[in-house]
Amino acid sequence: MADREVCWISLGSVERWFIFSGWSMGVQLVSGATQDLGEMARALEAWRNGLRLKEIREVSPFVKVTELAEAHEKGPAEAVAVKWRLLLEDLRQDADRLELAHRTLKVAELAHAEPQLRQLLPFTSHWSLHFTTCTGFPYSWDVPFIDPLSDGRYRVCGPSRGRVIGEADSAEHAIALVVGGLPANCGPAVAGTVNDQQLS
Repeated sequence: MADREVCWISLGSVERWFIFSGWSMGVQLVSGATQDLGEMARALEAWRNGLRLKEIREVSPFVKVTELAEAHEKGPAEAVAVKWRLLLEDLRQDADRLELAHRTLKVAELAHAEPQLRQLLPFTSHWSLHFTTCTGFPYSWDVPFIDPLSDGRYRVCGPSRGRVIGEADSAEHAIALVVGGLPANCGPAVAGTVNDQQLS
């Protein structure tokens, strides 16, 4: 399959384990570990022959496929929608016990309500909220991102980490700064990595 990368097989260092990882367009779609070399061979053959993720799991039950991986198989729009839902769910779980998570959740909910940002793939890093125009890693760095500050305000930077666009007293203002800093023709996130975008 043209869009499937070579599988990675690692070996257990203490016991007999074959550890499987299959990537496509910058996204890990399958993973798993087995002690049975024949079972590993069946999984590799299924991957190489282009079976759908559900079919690979049926052939090789040890293979794990996440909900996000299945969404990526359906296309970038589905991957973005599922990633937003999972990110918001995770932030809601952390928001009760961590102030930074609570503040990141606030800007994430507002960003999700903004159509121009909802079409981009979101991710967090050290409680900063980022957006990318591609669904695979490495991600693009062409969209501003939001850092919650310890004093209750937000800093909007981008596209590079060292460039500060401005500081905002409210989450709403931070979202407005991000939208105002979007690159021209910033459309829906596309499948692949930033390297794929540069080649096209």
